[in-house]
Amino acid sequence: MIKQALLGEFLHEAENTRKLLNAIPDSALEWKPSEKNWTTAQLASHIAEVYNWYDGTFNKDVFDMGTYHYDKGDISKAQTIVEKFEENVAKAHDVLNNWDESTMMNEWRMEMNGNVAFPPMPKIQIIRAFLFNHLYHHRGELIVYLRSTGNKVPGMYGPTADDNSF
Repeated sequence: MIKQALLGEFLHEAENTRKLLNAIPDSALEWKPSEKNWTTAQLASHIAEVYNWYDGTFNKDVFDMGTYHYDKGDISKAQTIVEKFEENVAKAHDVLNNWDESTMMNEWRMEMNGNVAFPPMPKIQIIRAFLFNHLYHHRGELIVYLRSTGNKVPGMYGPTADDNSF
């Protein structure tokens, strides 16, 4: 039952992420709020990449970020970021569909070059925190980026201030 609940949320939120990524115009890709922040393109690419972490989270007990290869693809166009998202979300959907729910209480940890980056915790907890909530956090940032560059924000949980019926 946990798997079905996660799958329902995954599908709903993937559609919301799709709407948000499709709202990014190429003209906003190089914008960033400060020197410490990513550009819009880098942030959108990171959002698309979160879906590529499903296999290492659902199917392994140790995710080694030291050996992980981040392939952001071409981030010079918003459409190519959306294409990378679609590729990654399809793989993540397969991982979730094929996940053995009996492993949800397995201890999971993230390492990087032999150092613990995330302390051991039950896999179900890291699925919520590292995959789902992490994604929602970055989507919120991207909404601020869109607003700051004068772009419209799509409704994800109802109408936004950009919706004429609001």
